[in-house]
Amino acid sequence: MTSLHADEAFLGHYQLSHDPFAPRVPGFKFFPAQRKPVLGQLHHLARYSQLLLVVTGPQGSGKTLLRQALVASTNKQSVQSVVVSARGAGDAAGVLRQVAQALNVAQAEVNAILDQVVQLALTGQEVYLLVDDAEQLDESALEALMALGAGAPEGRPHVFLFGESSLIAQLEALHLEEERFHVIELQPYTEEETREYLDQRLEGAGRGIELFTADQISDIHESSEGWPGNINQVARDAMIEAMIASRSAVKRPSMGFNMPKKHVLAISAVVVVAVAAAWLMPGRNKAPTTGAPANEQAQLPLGQGTPQAGGAPSVEFNGNTQPMPLPLVGNSQPVMRGPLAEAAGGITEGDDGVPLEGSSNTPPTVTTTAPPAGVPAGPAPTPVPVPVPAAKPTPAPTQVATAKPAPAAPVAKPAPAPAKPVAAAKPAEKPAEKPVTVAKAAGGSWYAGQAPGNYVVQILGTSSEATAQNFVKEQGGEYRYFKKVLNGKPLYVITYGSFANRDAAVSAIKALPAKVQAGKPWPRTVASVQQELATTR
Repeated sequence: MTSLHADEAFLGHYQLSHDPFAPRVPGFKFFPAQRKPVLGQLHHLARYSQLLLVVTGPQGSGKTLLRQALVASTNKQSVQSVVVSARGAGDAAGVLRQVAQALNVAQAEVNAILDQVVQLALTGQEVYLLVDDAEQLDESALEALMALGAGAPEGRPHVFLFGESSLIAQLEALHLEEERFHVIELQPYTEEETREYLDQRLEGAGRGIELFTADQISDIHESSEGWPGNINQVARDAMIEAMIASRSAVKRPSMGFNMPKKHVLAISAVVVVAVAAAWLMPGRNKAPTTGAPANEQAQLPLGQGTPQAGGAPSVEFNGNTQPMPLPLVGNSQPVMRGPLAEAAGGITEGDDGVPLEGSSNTPPTVTTTAPPAGVPAGPAPTPVPVPVPAAKPTPAPTQVATAKPAPAAPVAKPAPAPAKPVAAAKPAEKPAEKPVTVAKAAGGSWYAGQAPGNYVVQILGTSSEATAQNFVKEQGGEYRYFKKVLNGKPLYVITYGSFANRDAAVSAIKALPAKVQAGKPWPRTVASVQQELATTR
């Protein structure tokens, strides 16, 4: 999930009847205590003031909700409310056409509309003219609304303009000779009002505030700066991030071979012991390198000789308590190496690449006998050291290999035996993991170098840095991202541009591609980003 929008998986995970943070939820009306005096002030000024009433606030500040509350709280028998949208019809002709249609006036002109307003006043009805998105009105539309607000001696409509703060500059640009309008600026929610707002939103979707911790609510309030539209976006992002994290935690045990470390170490130890035992089995020495016949016999005179440097040699018996006499070759007991090689895991080569006994490259049988006491062992050829380590050197019979009569051949110097055969078990150990280098989120130094009073446009947040990198690479231009920590998890936040004030950032949002605008981007101060970066460090 690369974009942070609600979908069926989101609703199903939290068992929600609908998206609780959608911009327009039917039946949802949250009116905090601070907005109630504003509503009362609008009613009072509409009744006793002749000025246009202008309500301003940033995008997502609750202007439309306040306008709905104003309409709902009026007396329908004595007030006729006309709601006009400036979207797509921001000139005088578009505005007058909407007003004339609502009042059943044939001609979309100021005088014709005022005549209808006077007729309604004679019947005891007032007209409230409420304009949404008023910052999109052009100069001609504002002048037409000023003319309607001035009215006639017999009657006048009460004009309410709901728009962003840039609307004030547009009205001042008309160079009015006298005071013609009164401005009411909305204030952001307090943290307690943010909590109540989240609770009511979630309750309408079938859940409650228990989905958020106190720390999460504080983070949501701080990131959104208390504006309800931003609260919706940040809260949804936080819930989706938590959903992704919980699903990853559930799936992680089933992904591949992931046993506890102590179990892996125990299994590794067992494998090491098994391989070492196979290595130390009698007769594990390597085959002679030159001139040794395939049916070589080893005569081991007991009680003679001295221990070899490689440790105590191994003596093979045929199962009886006494050694077999020489030269009873027919009664000797063969020692089969094949099963031992299989028990050692199919290993057929030593560390140096020389075939081990028991492999397909060496004879499968070696006969080992010991002569009776007092029988001379005969001339001894060059001894072959046996790689059998011992904890403590103890005296033991010396193993001397005697070849059957054969043409004399030069015996090459035996290959040096490994000092520690147990080293063959090293491949069974778990290889050391390479340190993982985490790339630092790009843009951190850039944000630190910006003026705290500037604004950036937050596009979206994602838990995947690769997703953030791909998005920035695809869009290019003024897109950047930084890393923050949300609920103990990394969150990569993508932003756009750097603007001297909020109005410039809002204007830039309207110029973004439709695909980017679909994510509901919103302006935020550089200071808030710098604070999050400082917290992350």
